[in-house]
Amino acid sequence: MRVVVAPDSFKGSASADDAARALAHGWLAHRPGDDVRLLPLADGGEGTVDAFAAALPDAERRTLTVPGPDGRPVSAAWLLRPDGTAVLELAQSSGLPLMRRPDPLGAHTYGLGVVARAALAAGATRLVIGLGGSASTDGGAGALRALGLRLQDEGGRDLPLGGAALADLARLDGTYLLPAPPDGVQLLVDVTAPLTGPAGAAAVYGPQKGAEPADVTLLDAALRRLADLAGGDPDESGAGAAGGTAYGLAAVWGARIVPGATTIAELVGLADALAGADVALTGEGRFDETSLSGKVVGSLLDSAASAGVRVGVVAGQISGPVPASVSAAVSLVELAGSVDAALDGPARWLHEAGGRLADLLNPTVDRVGTPSA
Repeated sequence: MRVVVAPDSFKGSASADDAARALAHGWLAHRPGDDVRLLPLADGGEGTVDAFAAALPDAERRTLTVPGPDGRPVSAAWLLRPDGTAVLELAQSSGLPLMRRPDPLGAHTYGLGVVARAALAAGATRLVIGLGGSASTDGGAGALRALGLRLQDEGGRDLPLGGAALADLARLDGTYLLPAPPDGVQLLVDVTAPLTGPAGAAAVYGPQKGAEPADVTLLDAALRRLADLAGGDPDESGAGAAGGTAYGLAAVWGARIVPGATTIAELVGLADALAGADVALTGEGRFDETSLSGKVVGSLLDSAASAGVRVGVVAGQISGPVPASVSAAVSLVELAGSVDAALDGPARWLHEAGGRLADLLNPTVDRVGTPSA
C-alpha cells in the first residue's frame, strides 16, 4: 500500500516530524513492504517552520537570537527559500512556553518583528508567518514596533511593550515603518476569532495566558483603542489570532489572513501526496470536535475524502465520537494506560500506534479487526 503520514505536532511531547517518523516506523514494523511517505503538517502554530523544512528541502534554515515575549533572549528559527519566500513562526520567538511565568499584560511580540526584519534584510520578497501559541495579547504592536512603527501616548512618549500599554495609545507614527515585501505577507491562523468582544482575543485566549477577569477587560479595551487608530477590520475572521497579532499586521502592514492548515497543506503538496495513496495517517495531541474546524486533522480528513483515501487518526486523547470519515482511531493514553505514561514515552507509544493502525487498516481486515468478506 501507499501510505502518507501527515500528523500535526503533539504539543508538549512530540514535533510533527518526530511524530511522523515514529508512526511510520511502527507501520513499517507491521507492513515492511509498503511505500510510506512522511509529510508532517502544521496549522500556523508550533511546528510550522519544521513542517515547511521537512517538505521543502530547498529552504535554508536560519537561526536568530531575539528578545522573547518577556524580554529574555530566545533562539528563533526561520526559513528562506530560493524564490524569496521566508517562513516565520511566532511560537519560536513569542510563544507562551518561552515565558518564565505568565505576564498577560506585559508579554509582547517584539521578537517576531525582529525575525521579520532579519528576513527582509536577507532579501525575502514574501513572508509566510505562522501565528499560534502566542504568550501575549498586544495586537501585534510589539512586532510592528520592531519593524519601525512608533506607538505614542498623548505626550508623544513611546509606549512600553505589552498589551496593557495600548490603553494609553494616542498616535501611530509610521514614518520609519519598513514596507511590507513586494510579494506580500500571509498570516497562517487556526482560529476564526475577531479582535475584540466576547469571542475576541482577550476574552477567549487571555485566560490561557494568565489573564484574570479584570485583565481581560483591560486588554479588550486596549485592543479596541488600537483598532480605533489603526483602522482595518477588527471583525475579520481570524483577526484575533495570536493575541490580535493577525489584526495588527493586517491593518498596519497590509498582511493577508488565511487558514493555516489548508494553506500549509497546499504549499507542501498534500494533494499530490494523497493522489494514488491508499491510506493517510494523521494525528494531534487531543482529538475532539474542534479538530474538525481549521485544524490539521480536520483539513486532512477533507482532503482525503476528496481523494478517496482512508484515514487513520492517532491522538494523545480522543474526546467525543469519532466521525465516520475516520477509518480507525488510536489513543496514546489508552495504549499507555495513563496520561503520565503517554507523556513519558511519546515516541514509544506513537510507534505502537503506527503498528496498531497498520493492522486495523490492512486491506484484508475490516475496521474492527476481523477478516473482511
